[in-house]
Amino acid sequence: MDDMFFRMAQLKQEGFCCTQIMLILALEAQGKTNEDLIRASGGLCFGVGMSGEICGCLSGGACLISLCAGKGSPSEEADHRLPLMLNDLIDWFRNTIGDSYGGIRCDDILTRSPDKSACGPIAITTYGRVLEILLENGFDPQTGRND
Repeated sequence: MDDMFFRMAQLKQEGFCCTQIMLILALEAQGKTNEDLIRASGGLCFGVGMSGEICGCLSGGACLISLCAGKGSPSEEADHRLPLMLNDLIDWFRNTIGDSYGGIRCDDILTRSPDKSACGPIAITTYGRVLEILLENGFDPQTGRND
C-alpha cells in the first residue's frame, strides 16, 4: 500500500483529482492508458463538476467497476452482476466512509477534513474495496475481464 499511496500522491501532484486517480491506477494495472477516459472522468472531480456532491472516490470506484463489467460497444452486454457490484460499493462506502466522515458527499468529508488529509486514505481504501468486489465476482483487475 505504500507504493500505492506514493503513486496516488504523485498523480495528485500532477493535478489529477481522486476520480481520475482511481481510473489511472486501474488502467496502469492493466498496462493501458486512455486519455479520453481520464479527461472525461474529470467531470466527476470534487463531487461532480466541483459541486461538492458525491465523493469522487465513490464515483471513480463506480466507473472502475463499470470499466470491467459494463457495456462498451453495441456487440457487448453489461455483466448481469454490475448493479449488484455497484450496490455493494455504495453500501460499503456509505457504511464505512460515510459513517466516519459524516456523509458520502465531498463537502461532508471536507467539513470533517478541511485540509483534505482524509482524501488519500479514502482513495486507497476505496480502490482496495473495488478490487475486492471485482475479484469476488470473478473479474481480474489486471485484465479487466471476467474469468
